[in-house]
Amino acid sequence: MSEFGPAEAAALLRDTFAPWIEEMGLELVEGSAAGAMLRLPRSERLQLRGGPGQGVLCGQAVAAVADTSCVLALAAANVRFRNCTTVDMSVRFIRPVPDGAADVVVDIESNGRTLAVCRVSVRAEGSAKTAALATATFMYLEA
Repeated sequence: MSEFGPAEAAALLRDTFAPWIEEMGLELVEGSAAGAMLRLPRSERLQLRGGPGQGVLCGQAVAAVADTSCVLALAAANVRFRNCTTVDMSVRFIRPVPDGAADVVVDIESNGRTLAVCRVSVRAEGSAKTAALATATFMYLEA
């Protein structure tokens, strides 16, 4: 069986997703049938520009990272990209990601014939404290 690793994830982001998703720089660190670990590098483009939250990873980026991380985790679990769409997603913001860099853990709760469900934890890089929790359901669009 072939593998879906970091190089395949980068190619999927480049060839399939909107350019701004690729520009986030999300990296697949490790993937398995159970889930994946990813890394989001610091990017000023994803941080708040001013106000009391200046420099914090913005909530819109957190949601996009959670959604995209699930697709990459499912591709790693399936050892290929299965065309899918998000049918439901919920994000709970718990604490800020202060400098914008984040570690992302995706647990695949279910990966069936037509639907997949994932749970995502986003943490500030190197922190054990969860910054955001997301759950997402995906529908596969292929037979």
